[in-house]
Amino acid sequence: RRTPGIMMVRLLSRFRKGNILLQGHEELYSALRYRNWHCSCSWSKALAPAEGEFLNAVQSDQRSKEPESQIDDHYTTEQRSAILQVLNTASEKELSQLMRAKKLASIVEYRTKHGPFQDLQSLTKVPYFKYKTTVRVCDSVLSPPASERGERKIQQNKPITFIGLEINQEKLQTAESIVSIVVGTQRIAWAHVSRNLSVLDWQRDECRSFMKGNYVASAYLEEIFAVVSKMPEADFYILEKCGISVHHTNMFPVLLHLRTVEAMLFALLNATFMKEGQHCVLNMGRYAVGKHFDLIIGDARTSGLHLVKQFILEAVTQSQPRVSFPKDLLLQHKNRFQKGSLNREEEMCDALLQAIAFYERVV
Repeated sequence: RRTPGIMMVRLLSRFRKGNILLQGHEELYSALRYRNWHCSCSWSKALAPAEGEFLNAVQSDQRSKEPESQIDDHYTTEQRSAILQVLNTASEKELSQLMRAKKLASIVEYRTKHGPFQDLQSLTKVPYFKYKTTVRVCDSVLSPPASERGERKIQQNKPITFIGLEINQEKLQTAESIVSIVVGTQRIAWAHVSRNLSVLDWQRDECRSFMKGNYVASAYLEEIFAVVSKMPEADFYILEKCGISVHHTNMFPVLLHLRTVEAMLFALLNATFMKEGQHCVLNMGRYAVGKHFDLIIGDARTSGLHLVKQFILEAVTQSQPRVSFPKDLLLQHKNRFQKGSLNREEEMCDALLQAIAFYERVV
């Protein structure tokens, strides 16, 4: 027979584990997610730290309750690369900040015996790493420190702007076409989009030298130059501004890579397409684009793959879709965004979403 005292202890235990708090959490999560609306002038209100932590906990717990799905599917290409970079290269001391001794020892022993992890799903083969544990470890790698959370809170209260040098605002308003560019850990994707949201071209290039072995500046420059040479002439070239903070030490190799490529793109694009001494390259914040499409959950931006699939479907089935695509481009990319595709094409999705957000927010 269960006494009130025993039942209270069990109840408290379940509460601490989140079993009670997250029962029927979908409505509560939805209410919290949409409680902070931002107005059309691009001002936004930051989540309080406690709310942000709660939303991250809900998101993590929701993922961990779906053992039938692949862990890799819950993260973007950039996030997966960052997690694998940490788990494959971090020292025991660095890993001790993410997990306890038994799991730490298992990770080190497994990667010594079998080599680096190739994907996140392979982590479930490590002793003590079941599905739920693996998701929590992956989330802890991506979770920013308190100092970064405070920094983001300050930034979110500022109006969203486009970063550039001596950019004529009138020229921004009258831009007939732009090339939106997003850099990944091994790819560069770009979308050439016109003022009426018609996709003129949409491509991505594999960059084999990115984040492979020792950094060689000439190899980076050669690959980036090859990509720029394929880009068409446009009024502006919009580069995604990485949202990773310098305080997030686990992500520092990825941050260094992204800023290196960004600097080279700035130099090459301006040298190639600048007219009358006017700069044509801008930065657009990744977080701002996520806000525009409601892809922000807690402190993280989620994948926009489902939105791109929706835009493609609307272009085929509706007479006046939000975004239009030429038929040859749809045929070229029709299999890239299908369910079960080996390549998730996150960079291509982000390049298109960034272009749409540019026109819908600026023009």
